[in-house]
Order: sequence, then C-alpha cells, then structure tokens
Amino acid sequence: MGVKRHLGLDHDRFWVVLDEINEFEWPGFDLRPIQPLRDRFGYGFLPPRLFDELLVKLRGVWSTGQGKATPR
Repeated sequence: MGVKRHLGLDHDRFWVVLDEINEFEWPGFDLRPIQPLRDRFGYGFLPPRLFDELLVKLRGVWSTGQGKATPR
C-alpha cells in the first residue's frame, strides 16, 4: 500500500502487465507536463527494489518470446 500511496494511486487492486509494452516518442503527444513545471513528465518513481524485481520478470517474459510491442 505504501508504493500506491507514494504514486498517488487509489486503493483498488492493480497489476503490472509484463507481456505488453508500448513504443512511443518521449515525450509524446499523449503525455502532459506536471504543473507548474513545463519540462517534467515523471508522475512517480517506483522504489528501486520493486523496479529491479519487475525488470527481472519483464526480461524473463520477453526472453521466451511471450512479449508484444505496440507502436503508439
């Protein structure tokens, strides 16, 4: 619950999809800067331990050819 609070998410369940990614230009037309800054797009950073765990799982899924990338 602490990570969700840190990211400003609600209390509903959530999950991370590891077999689908979007390919896009950064920053893209669908990203909006955080006000009042005009050059900041980060809405929340994952704690390093969680990020590393997700990265290991993502690599595992993609190394077996189970992933799908969609250009946006």
